[in-house]
Amino acid sequence: MQVSIETTSKLERRLTVGVPAATVDSEVDARLKQAVKNVRLPGFRPGKVPLKVMRQRFGTGVRQEVLGEVMSRSFQEAVAQEQLRPAGQPTIEPRAMEAGKDLEYVATFEVFPEIDVVEMDSFPVEKPTAEVTTDDVDNIIEVFRKQRGAWTVVERAAKDEDRVTIDFKGTRDGEEFEGGSAEDNELELGSGRMIPGFEDGIVGMSAGEEKTLALSFPEDYHAEDLKGAAVEFAITLHKVEEMELAPLDEELFSAYGVEGDDVEAFRAEVEQNMARELRNAVDARVKQQVMDAVLEAYGELEIPAALISQETDALRNQMFQQFGGAQAQDLDLKSILPDDMFTEKATRRVKLGLILAELISHFELKADPDALRSAIEEIASTYQDPEEVVNWYYGNQEQLAAVESKVLEDSVVEKLLSTATVTDQDCSYQDAIALGQQANQ
Repeated sequence: MQVSIETTSKLERRLTVGVPAATVDSEVDARLKQAVKNVRLPGFRPGKVPLKVMRQRFGTGVRQEVLGEVMSRSFQEAVAQEQLRPAGQPTIEPRAMEAGKDLEYVATFEVFPEIDVVEMDSFPVEKPTAEVTTDDVDNIIEVFRKQRGAWTVVERAAKDEDRVTIDFKGTRDGEEFEGGSAEDNELELGSGRMIPGFEDGIVGMSAGEEKTLALSFPEDYHAEDLKGAAVEFAITLHKVEEMELAPLDEELFSAYGVEGDDVEAFRAEVEQNMARELRNAVDARVKQQVMDAVLEAYGELEIPAALISQETDALRNQMFQQFGGAQAQDLDLKSILPDDMFTEKATRRVKLGLILAELISHFELKADPDALRSAIEEIASTYQDPEEVVNWYYGNQEQLAAVESKVLEDSVVEKLLSTATVTDQDCSYQDAIALGQQANQ
């Protein structure tokens, strides 16, 4: 096999590979001889079809099959010989494929970039410090009770957090505008669904009452023709409802995975789950800052376009599945979710992945079995039968590898944090959760 290599850009390589004709021809003949045993042709006894006839009848198809396999195999041998690390699949351009002549093709592909490890000392990290208070637990339990509660009609004036049923008609300079009217619209007061002043203006109204509100659209409103516009809304209120919270009983507790009717046991379970969410949020916020510092420290880095494309496709498919993709397999995803929606995030993730892989190798990090077990148990603790989930992970190599990857990533973060300047950032439970959610976006 003959191999020549050309560097066409910082990451792109062109390999010209030549494979002797004898290599291809001998493999074609071997397959044809093997196929004779199962071929039946008129005029020949089973297993006795001459090789010359086999070549005439099946040689072209078998040769195409062999050529594909030889090119794939020889490409792998060529990159190993040249000590190259391809990033993504190559583009193959055949040069010579005629029978009796040496096979020659050109493979164009990108390679992984060479990354020099950068020393990172004293970079700043703010660590949220919060605790789960009694009020936090009360607030979450009230949310649960609202989720399982029911709306009941009341004969009084509307107040904040009530649900009202209204008709409204919006006008601008006496003329109705598009999207400004509705009938029998259900609206929770205080939800912030409507423009400023709309919901506040309904507070105090009773069923059967009519009212006109003079309001203005925000300057940053999404509809260009309504930005800052002065309008009026004529409102008719039909019904006022208040939320009747679900009782703290066995039915409610069971809905959230707690058996029995012990209120204190339910509160303890809720607090434990909140504490876990708080830990995860703090870890996510700290990790985000470490990753930001890594990207800044390594600056501009040439990244294989093939890897960005792969990550873009993965992010697109992930979003598609989140929105019920299984019901719409025939859609053209790229037209609905174009690449530019994901390019920035994909580039960040690929760049971080390449750097972290280099750091894992540099620090000679391994996925500690105890840390791996703890990570899996943490995931399993949110399920009804944790032990079953743990066993499932250890029996599923793909899922186990994903957890191992996260454990290694966390090990890199821990290693880098040892050289960071970490300061505590006092905040509430809700603020810490919000910071964690932002970090995970």
